[in-house]
Amino acid sequence: MPGILICIAFIGLTIGCSKSSNDSGYGNTPPPPPTSSGNTISIGSMSYSPSSKTVAKGTVVKWTNDDGNTHTVSSDDGKTFDSGNIAAGNSYSYTASTPGTFKYHCKIHGTAMSGTLVVNP
Repeated sequence: MPGILICIAFIGLTIGCSKSSNDSGYGNTPPPPPTSSGNTISIGSMSYSPSSKTVAKGTVVKWTNDDGNTHTVSSDDGKTFDSGNIAAGNSYSYTASTPGTFKYHCKIHGTAMSGTLVVNP
């Protein structure tokens, strides 16, 4: 009886893993393309990287704090965008809805930590 159970289990595995002759491309599906990080700005080493980013109007820009310190992303004009405190490992997103050039800085670390967002129409 144990020999029969082993045989049935083997047959079940073989059938479950077989490829039909009509299944062309089995196992040949390419992986999906990587997610674009073209609109992401990294915060680290007391700077924004890249320090200048140009995007089209309507683009969502995401700042990710890859640093061990808390930072902000605050437009110099004090009204276009202000992330508030972004703790390490967190992020802030802003939809660039108004064309123009917007300089920004970290309110915690001052204008020595600054960047520029250019929004094209």
